[in-house]
Amino acid sequence: MAMSLPSARGKGRRAPMADINVTPLVDVMLVLLIIFMVTAPLMTAGVPVNLPDSRAKALEQDKKPVAISIERDGTIYLDDKQVSEDALPDALAGIASRHDAEGKPPQMLLRADKGLDYGRVMAVMGDLNRAGLNRVSLVSNVKAER
Repeated sequence: MAMSLPSARGKGRRAPMADINVTPLVDVMLVLLIIFMVTAPLMTAGVPVNLPDSRAKALEQDKKPVAISIERDGTIYLDDKQVSEDALPDALAGIASRHDAEGKPPQMLLRADKGLDYGRVMAVMGDLNRAGLNRVSLVSNVKAER
């Protein structure tokens, strides 16, 4: 039986390794993945609104919806731009004129502060309905099951 023993002249030396060590790369990628998973929910764009809690599951979205936010003092925002109550119907009519490939108007997300008067939210929903924007989702915080 032949055994491969190290030669006497190469004692203590190793041949150069031609393989790439991917362990540090995988470690860095996993750390970056965790960082992005933690920070992504914190990057929700929009107006900070104190949303009510709900046990409903999240909606699946394929296109970016238009967000309407109503603060506690009644200030209305379309995405990030403040809109006056008088200019809201015209702004909604402009949004309703945009259609996707299927001919549907864009999905609307209504975010309203939980301390807001119910009548104020219904007035905005009435403006949405008059503009022909009937695909409206009400946004809430998801409450964990106990």
